[in-house]
Amino acid sequence: MIKAANSRTLFASLAALILGSASGHAADWLTLPAKPGTSNGKKIVLVAGDEEYRSEESCPMLAKILSQKYGFDCVVLFPINPDGGYVDPNFQKNIPGTETLDSADLMIIGTRFRQLPDEQIARFAAYLNAGKPVIGFRTATHAFNGPAKTGDFKWADFGINILGEKWVNHHGEHKVEGTRGVIEAANAKHEILKGVGEIFATTDVYGIKNLDQNATTILLRGAVTKTLDPASKNLEGPKNNPMMPLAWLREYTAPNGTTKGKAFCTTLGASTDFADESLRRMIVNASLHLTGLKVTEKAEVGYIDPFQPTQYSAIGAKDYYKNLNLKPADYGPGKSPATGLPGNPPKTETEDAQKKTLTPSGTPRTTSPQPPQ
Repeated sequence: MIKAANSRTLFASLAALILGSASGHAADWLTLPAKPGTSNGKKIVLVAGDEEYRSEESCPMLAKILSQKYGFDCVVLFPINPDGGYVDPNFQKNIPGTETLDSADLMIIGTRFRQLPDEQIARFAAYLNAGKPVIGFRTATHAFNGPAKTGDFKWADFGINILGEKWVNHHGEHKVEGTRGVIEAANAKHEILKGVGEIFATTDVYGIKNLDQNATTILLRGAVTKTLDPASKNLEGPKNNPMMPLAWLREYTAPNGTTKGKAFCTTLGASTDFADESLRRMIVNASLHLTGLKVTEKAEVGYIDPFQPTQYSAIGAKDYYKNLNLKPADYGPGKSPATGLPGNPPKTETEDAQKKTLTPSGTPRTTSPQPPQ
């Protein structure tokens, strides 16, 4: 485990060294090396880019846990607006740094309806054609959009072809009904569920209708709850009979039509969902399992830097992200920026003459969500 200041200073220095020496435009992504002395030799690339669920907050948080507690070298990719080089979840056509997938052992993706240029898509294709594992969360079931193809593989069908499902609907009422994870009894002893207790999330259950459940290892199902309060009871009636799959493991066929690989998917995954310790543990367990490493009985998943996620909501306010002007480095060691919402943006405060830290802001997961913007 990391101990506060000294470890963070070393972490920051090493990360800065790597960022400064990497080829290409390394400032457009975030490199988080394994804690010195703990490297397991594996590399994870986490891909953020959605308009509502704040994957730009959750991916760096997860990468810090995976690099500092479990010895993974991590890279976080962001949606970058080329007009200013700032993180812009509403800009769907640019996620620089996809070349880092060439040497990755695992990809974790939480994008939504991205329409990327051919040279970036080609790196995803090469990764999958090598049969390497994938973890997809929340909107990864509809990770890409548009006409992009690799051979006969349509990238708008990434979700259903790789993860087993595409966008269907909000099965629970969005921003009204929450989700309680229910372990699938037949697979309760699966490694990915080690130490995973009851998960509660303020996002609603997604509809699932295309997943081949006979060829899928269902790990969790999602019970629709009456409200967004963790003490809320499960709804009675047809919404929970049957309950939708919430997390599963399956084999995928790569874009080349022949190579096979493993994919884990959960339709949980707003940044507020990751306030739940068991959800973070499930992602860590899946990362270890899919890279062939030992899964511990109860993975340590405490935050490396403070994490107070922004309540999920699409942000359409003009120039909001431009004015926020967050860069990948702003999510680095010792920093924990929140995206905030119009009317409730993150505040800044100066710790010293050299360093500006963004104070996270957002609605705690136990309160009602902000209204749509």
